[in-house]
Amino acid sequence: MRRHAILLSSTLLALASSFHLTALHAQQTSEPVRVAIVGLEHGHVDGFLSAFSRQHDAQLVAVVDPDPALQAKAQKNFQLPSSLFYSDLDKAVAATHPQALLVYTSVGEHRHVIEAAARLGLDVMVEKPLAISLDDALAIRHLAREHHIQVLVNYETTWYASNKAVLDMASSGKLGDVRKVVVHDGHQGPAEIGVQPEFLKWLTDPALNGAGALYDFGCYGADLMTVLMQGKAPISVTASAQTDKPGTYPRVDDDATIILRYPGTQAVLMPSWNWTFSRKDMEVYGTKAYAIAVNSKEVKLRTAENTPEEEFTADPLKSPEDTSLHYLAAVVRRQLDPGHDLTSLPTNVTVVQILDAARHSAATGRTVELQPLPPDGE
Repeated sequence: MRRHAILLSSTLLALASSFHLTALHAQQTSEPVRVAIVGLEHGHVDGFLSAFSRQHDAQLVAVVDPDPALQAKAQKNFQLPSSLFYSDLDKAVAATHPQALLVYTSVGEHRHVIEAAARLGLDVMVEKPLAISLDDALAIRHLAREHHIQVLVNYETTWYASNKAVLDMASSGKLGDVRKVVVHDGHQGPAEIGVQPEFLKWLTDPALNGAGALYDFGCYGADLMTVLMQGKAPISVTASAQTDKPGTYPRVDDDATIILRYPGTQAVLMPSWNWTFSRKDMEVYGTKAYAIAVNSKEVKLRTAENTPEEEFTADPLKSPEDTSLHYLAAVVRRQLDPGHDLTSLPTNVTVVQILDAARHSAATGRTVELQPLPPDGE
């Protein structure tokens, strides 16, 4: 039985319509959106819980995880009342009436949590990537359409002012035609940087993470590239993955290179658990100029052969597109349509299509030619 498998009771199904009315009411108010956390096994939940008290867009009404030890650790570390904690999502939803779920399970459990959320009409934000397979991503897309919910994917790099600045320059034509993109993402390795044991356990399990570094960090570049290419999928995906530290990561890759080919454009994504230091940066080279998002704020720009690089700090992002909770609250209230942006479901179905193809390419040693996705609804 899956760790977070959810059987919806008839009582909850009957309550779904009342929850939907609550969500509709939230569209017209600016009161905090009621959110429930599902899962405590994803290490990023710690950063969220530590920052939660400093924001006013969302109210945490429940934390759901079947592991008493993880519940106790979160309660102690973040001084949370025991009344917030539930072992069962059905009971948590019935008792607290959340409007959205923040999902911090393994990636392999995303589909199952979203299935439950869809039947209850609850919007969802999951941590990147959307899913471990294209089949799961397409099933999630179908659920979202059928039940009229929003499914969002949270990436740290979505909230980088530098990335927005570079993407804006590319879309405005300031860089000319984009020819080459290089994206570096990763760190020294999850074991090396000391992630939580429960986090490391599923990160190194291909059934729960999809792969290793290829999925864990390849998704960042695939996300940025899909938006840069205005939602278009690449023509082909070629990938190489290897394990340089088999004693630490015997079941998954710890280093990968993914090449995406588009008409007139090529992208090279370099996800790794073997970087000397943590990094998340992007280089975009056009026919007129190039721009480099060096870190979350700093940008380098060069516009002519004999002109030196200009270095500047990108303008801060504006609310509600500056943090994940601001963004989620605006979407739940239907004040903001994700469209085809970095968090959106259409973008992230394509991201998983790329990752799925990269995994297959790395396993077979062959380039994968991508086929058009089936239309939504099939």
